[in-house]
This record gives sequence, C-alpha cells and structure tokens, in this order.
Amino acid sequence: MRFPTRSVLPGVLAVTLLAAGSAACTYRNAPGPAAGQASAAQRSGGGADLVDGSKTKVALVPGGAHPYFQPWKTAGAVAKKTYGLGDVTFDETAEWDQQKQNNLLSTLAARGYNAFGIFGVSPTDINTTFADLKSQGFPVASLGSCPAGSTDEADFCLSTDVELAAYKAAKAAIDAMGGKGTLVHLTGNNVDANTQLRIKGVARAVKESDGEVKLLQTVTDIDTDLQTAQKAVSDLMAAKGGQITGIVATAYNPAVAADDAVKSSGSKAKVIAIDDDAKILSGIKQGTVTATVVQNPVGQAEIGTWALALLQTKQCTVRDPGVKVDSGSFVVTKANVDGYDKARQAKTAELKTEFADKYLSCG
Repeated sequence: MRFPTRSVLPGVLAVTLLAAGSAACTYRNAPGPAAGQASAAQRSGGGADLVDGSKTKVALVPGGAHPYFQPWKTAGAVAKKTYGLGDVTFDETAEWDQQKQNNLLSTLAARGYNAFGIFGVSPTDINTTFADLKSQGFPVASLGSCPAGSTDEADFCLSTDVELAAYKAAKAAIDAMGGKGTLVHLTGNNVDANTQLRIKGVARAVKESDGEVKLLQTVTDIDTDLQTAQKAVSDLMAAKGGQITGIVATAYNPAVAADDAVKSSGSKAKVIAIDDDAKILSGIKQGTVTATVVQNPVGQAEIGTWALALLQTKQCTVRDPGVKVDSGSFVVTKANVDGYDKARQAKTAELKTEFADKYLSCG
C-alpha cells in the first residue's frame, strides 16, 4: 500500500504545525441555507463560502479495500451535509487493479458523479486516468497519494508527505533505542513510489546516527493483508529477533503485525507504528508500542471534497494545477494518546484556510 505540527513530546521527534497563510481568497456570500443545510459560516474556510453545491456529486474512490480508507466514508457523508452537496459516495473495487478502478470511475461518471477524489492504484499510470476524467470536464483530486514523478494531471494532490513521515518515525525509533542498535523497517509494495519514499526517509534518519544505528533489514511487500504481514514479521522475529533493537513500520498491516509479534515473543524491541488502529493505540497504552505516526484520512476526504465542489461549481480554479499539499502526520505516544485527534482536527481546519489563501483562485 502507498500510504500515505506537533509540540515537543518526550522520547520522540517533535514537529510543529504549519502556520496558516495570510492572504484571503474571498467568495460571494452564500444565500440563506435551505432547511437541513449548514449555515454559510459552517461551510466557510478562510473566508470562503460554497455558494451552491446542490448539483455537485463527488465520488471518493480508493485503489482497493484497506482499513486506511474507512474514515473517508464518514468524512464524505459529513461533507455532503455540511456543504449541501448533491451527493458524496465512497466506492472501491475488490482488487487493487488499475483497469478495474478505471472501469469503476467510468461507471460512476455515467451515474452522474461529476467530481472525483482518487487514490490511484498505479502511481505510474494514474495520470492517464486523471487526464481522461479532466478531458470530460470533471475536477479531479489525487487523495492519499500523488502520482510517481514530478507531474500530476489531477487538479491537486492532498496526501501525507510520506518521506517526511517515515523520517520522523525512524527518528522516534532511534531516540527510543537510546540512539544506537539495529533497526528493522517494515513497509509496503516495493514497486510503489510511496514505499520508495518511505525507504528513503528511514535511510536518512539512520544515516544521521553517524554509524550508531544499523539498518538490519527492510521488509517490503507485506501490506497486502494482515495475515501476510503477521507471517513475515513472525518469520523475521524467529530468525533475527535477538538482533533487533527497534522496529519502524511504515505500512498499516505490518504495524499491527509488529505489535502482535513483540507481545508474543517477549521481545524488548522498540516499535514505532503507523496510523491509529485500535491494537496500536492499545499497545501504546500497554507499553508494547512506543509511538505511532498517524495520518489524516479524514482531512483528505473532507478538504478534498470541499475543494472539488468549489472547482466543480466554477467558483474557483487551482492557482498551480497539480500542486502537492501535505495533509499532515502526527506523532502519538503514551503522553498524548488520549487527545492527539485534537491536533489532527486543527490541521484539517488549517488546511481549509491554506486552500483558500494559497492554492485556490476564486472570483
């Protein structure tokens, strides 16, 4: 899988939230809300009002089934109500196959959906899909992942800066290890552009240890499902568990598997996970997981849907088509495990202001 601010936290790398931009993008005032619709103030962001989204139908389409995308469903439903949209649907194929995703997108377009937030299956081929949808007059957002290379045919990409997030996770692991020892990196599909960025981020953190930390192994292609990840991590612990001081997992299923393996083996390895699966959060509270780096799928779906509606209604254009925007990542430890979502919500609100101030041009 390609998965795709903070105050100082004890034992982990600290990161501060980006400051919001200052130049406002102003929209026409919205008419009085119809019954059941939110007020203009509720719909606004950075002084921006969506005038009438009743004819906008947004489709949020992951590349396939994966727990990471489940928050998109709820966020899409909330956005539909908040912004008075015609519809917001969440749809996915059973398999991770680019042609099947393309077929689904064509079906959704035929059903009247006219704006698309997409996590592309193939980072090298998805631009062709984006360009095809754009040629039909549909606004397109690349959500949760950007295409490989420097070109993005979508209107914008709203995704985790995965290299930076992996770097921060590895730094947190190294800090928890006392600055020395052997580290293992568990991650996703090796041919995935995001996986390569995560590998780069972890390698950078290891290099900064000046030889005190050795990267024992990078294990790829184990995020297909939890069973695959569990077998791979179990085999790793059986073969090399005694050498491992720290584990950094930058994909969802390997993170859960690492927590299970450490618990069952009695290993003292420090585990830094990704995302906020219930097992991971429980592991942090119990002490078997040192920290996790959570992403912002809710913000991706909410802000992505809102921005797509502004583009579909022609109220706005993107100033720099294909712009890449970091949706945020957040270190969670035992110290903030009960309240970390407040920082994520603040980042989502900040993203709305940033889009209005920096990324959109509205008349």
